[in-house]
Amino acid sequence: MTTDSGSSALNGKLVTVFGGSGFLGRHVVRALARRGYRVRVAVRRPDLAEHVQPLGAVGQIMPVQANLRHRWSVDRAVQGADAVVNLVGILYEAGAQSFDAVQTFGPRAVAEAARAEGIDTVVHVSAIGADPESPSVYGRSKAMGEAGVFETMPDAVVFRPSIVFGPEDGFFNRFASMARMSPALPLVGGGVTRFQPVFVGDVAEAVAMAVDGKTARGTIYELGGPQMKTFRECLELMLQIIRRKRLLVTLPFSVARIQASVLQLLPNPLLTVDQVELLKSDNVVSDDAIAEGRTLDGLGIEARTLMAILPTYLERFREHGQYDAHRAA
Repeated sequence: MTTDSGSSALNGKLVTVFGGSGFLGRHVVRALARRGYRVRVAVRRPDLAEHVQPLGAVGQIMPVQANLRHRWSVDRAVQGADAVVNLVGILYEAGAQSFDAVQTFGPRAVAEAARAEGIDTVVHVSAIGADPESPSVYGRSKAMGEAGVFETMPDAVVFRPSIVFGPEDGFFNRFASMARMSPALPLVGGGVTRFQPVFVGDVAEAVAMAVDGKTARGTIYELGGPQMKTFRECLELMLQIIRRKRLLVTLPFSVARIQASVLQLLPNPLLTVDQVELLKSDNVVSDDAIAEGRTLDGLGIEARTLMAILPTYLERFREHGQYDAHRAA
């Protein structure tokens, strides 16, 4: 993997990171701090983002209040910055946090604020599912967010990762948690949808390279790991690691849609109707991106494999937790 010198010496530059306290955000903040940037972490609740401060030297990382739905707070958050990174995204809508507000208008607001401040380095993290013709509202909103960024800042850099995995991920952790209690796990659509899971640290490295100016401007990069896995294969691997045997039950899309219409009424839904639509399409790096070097490999980043990372955080789901680590499988 491409790395920086890791020096803690500050380089005098300030980066505003919207959504810097989340799963991907904390890894991006750490990567930037290691490069010597001062980092302003723009979040809705700064009082809940204090965990990012120890990722850098004293005073190097500072949470500030900002909400993409309130333009004045976005303008304030980018004042004096040398670069801006937007990581904000949602998997489902809740109250005022709609796809349109967060993923369509939010990225444009960040880009417009950066342009008004004279900032020429803007990095936006989207998703491989971004497509203006997507049957999913999530996919369409991601595509419109990208369009808004490029219309405002043509030299911006956009990253589209596949499913991101790591210690706090919402995919492997969620299904491993289900496997502790349930004798069966659902395979939406038969589990044939293909993913290209990418390690969160590798995505963060790519973002930091873009801030460094080591990526092509005005470009969309597609980030996937070294292995393509079907939904079924992902769950089989997870079960192998946590040493549990569970039934994998096919859930046709029509049935999944009905169940999702009920589940999405919960505060933290396991599945929504929109996510069922997303699962009808593969989530992998395109042939064009590979041919044009718009990938992790093209950036010189050696992507970590699932087996290199998953056991380090899924062992807690084994019958005896981490104490199962040295027991015979």
